[in-house]
Amino acid sequence: MKKIITAMAFLLSFPLGWSQTTKVLTAEKSNEYGLVYSLPTTALDVVVTARHEVARKGPYYLYAKKCIGTDKAVAEDYEKWTITDVQVRPYGVSDSSTQYLMQLKPGALTSITVDSNGMLLAINKEVSAPEAANDVALTAKQNVKWPTGNEYLEFVDEDFVASKSSAKQAQLLAESLMEVRDSKLALTRGTADVMPADGKQMELMLASLGAQEAAITAAFTGSVTTEYITRRFTYVPEGVDANDVLFRMSEFAGFVDADDLSGDPVNIQIEGIIEPKPPVDAKGEPKKLPKNAVIYNIPGSAQVTISTLGKNLYDKEIQMAQTGMTFGIDPTLFTDKKEPSFAVFDPVTGGLLEIGSMTSR
Repeated sequence: MKKIITAMAFLLSFPLGWSQTTKVLTAEKSNEYGLVYSLPTTALDVVVTARHEVARKGPYYLYAKKCIGTDKAVAEDYEKWTITDVQVRPYGVSDSSTQYLMQLKPGALTSITVDSNGMLLAINKEVSAPEAANDVALTAKQNVKWPTGNEYLEFVDEDFVASKSSAKQAQLLAESLMEVRDSKLALTRGTADVMPADGKQMELMLASLGAQEAAITAAFTGSVTTEYITRRFTYVPEGVDANDVLFRMSEFAGFVDADDLSGDPVNIQIEGIIEPKPPVDAKGEPKKLPKNAVIYNIPGSAQVTISTLGKNLYDKEIQMAQTGMTFGIDPTLFTDKKEPSFAVFDPVTGGLLEIGSMTSR
């Protein structure tokens, strides 16, 4: 009931499926005065951002409270992925499997504007290509420097190396940490035995002391490192009441394919279909399809829900071409030589956005 495309961030810098160009078709002898077009199928552009968090306990976490006065220490290593944001935007893709013909007579000045795939955008009016989605920063795996937990070893002395007692090592590390903090304080107060020659040197010295402080502190408290990863998925519902696995989220690998059972499923569900009412005349009776009608969509809507492990990540009603019906406009409105009409159609659903007289524009 679906088509799913996964876009890796570094392979894609623009939304999938959006048309980028248009062309105007006119009735000519070469096309036997017939203008062929298609209508859109509504697809969903899904952009998902997840937080990747890796925690590593320090080798001296048991001494954190005693030696440096904090009980906020990582006690167990862990790695987890959490989805933090889901954005969904519908867009139209040409349904080339079904095409329609607007048959005209020689000399007709009627034209249609279509996208690069022949999808109808307007009649007797030139319109721009559908706008792309708002730019979303897609990120591949970032060049995060993941801590090893042994960074503190760069700053230990011979006494530490010679000691065989973890308690003694923790005490020596705590003493080194106090010395580093005292040195930072002396520099900032201007009371250090050796003061930097200028602001640049001061900056370098403070950065070095900061790195030492962070590495030694992490030996007690551990570390939590975070990165954010964004992926894009395109979902094309091929029917209604669909319920599919969009992708899976693995505790260790993050985003994985829908059929990779190492991850928890992230489902997309299309339900709560609201079908459109057919057009009615002045008496409230259903209109009849005009002869040789120009076919367009009357979209319906559906509730789109994206969820994982019983938690909704996205839940919104969206208009779709697939949940609607087709109807038609009397073609003589567009070929009337005295007062021809124009029409503009929704590139997402194929619905009629605007119709009016060309002479009154």
